[in-house]
Amino acid sequence: MGEGLHRAEPGSFSEKLMLLLDRVEYRRVETGEDMEDIARLRYKAYKAVNLMELTGSTLIDDLDFDSHAYVFGIYLDENLVSTVRVHHVTPEHRASTSGLIFAPEIDVFLDAGMVLVDPGRLAVDPDVTGDEMRALPYLTLRPVAMACEYFTADRCLTACRPRHAAFYKRIFASETVVAKRENLGVYNADGALLVAQVRGQRPSILDRYPIFDSEPFERRLMFADRHEVPFAPLTILPTARIAQNGSGRSYRTSVFR
Repeated sequence: MGEGLHRAEPGSFSEKLMLLLDRVEYRRVETGEDMEDIARLRYKAYKAVNLMELTGSTLIDDLDFDSHAYVFGIYLDENLVSTVRVHHVTPEHRASTSGLIFAPEIDVFLDAGMVLVDPGRLAVDPDVTGDEMRALPYLTLRPVAMACEYFTADRCLTACRPRHAAFYKRIFASETVVAKRENLGVYNADGALLVAQVRGQRPSILDRYPIFDSEPFERRLMFADRHEVPFAPLTILPTARIAQNGSGRSYRTSVFR
């Protein structure tokens, strides 16, 4: 990018996120042992905020192994601190976390031929405190932004508790589709459905939060079929700072523009 363009100001929250990202690694979870670690973190996080499933699930379900689902562990200083499951949802492949409760609303987008990204199963370690806890939602949602770019998504979904809707509206300019719906026997909490327009979005997410930027090779390691990257490393280092400092790079070239 051009010298001095769209850089986070020193001392700003955005720059603090970038500095913290230097201590982060991402891991695409595909083994039973790693999935057990994810399940324990989910249980710990959901128990802390009283968001347990009503079905007696072990917090590992069939959607974790769906062909269009990508489960990530986020490691800070080599410790698992958060996780998210990202679904690539298409008119031909509609399985997703949000679809468990909001299928009719989501089908409207899919019937129109749109490609969606649906994050779910987001969980953060409640024992993390201070500035690191404040940063965890951003670090955890970073693979979601990357998925939107990799899969050239039209919309990004968010199913959350109604009181968390303001966060997604502020960060991603998400719009409310369903303000509040009862859990329908899935969770012991009500939910809201929000949708962000990925293409042509204003104000630019990457201008305000460079942490969400990435290089193409990182996105490929995160989401490509394993036969395409057979020697992918166990952990993936973030490339936001490389993208930020890349020659001639402007964040406005992203699908988040």
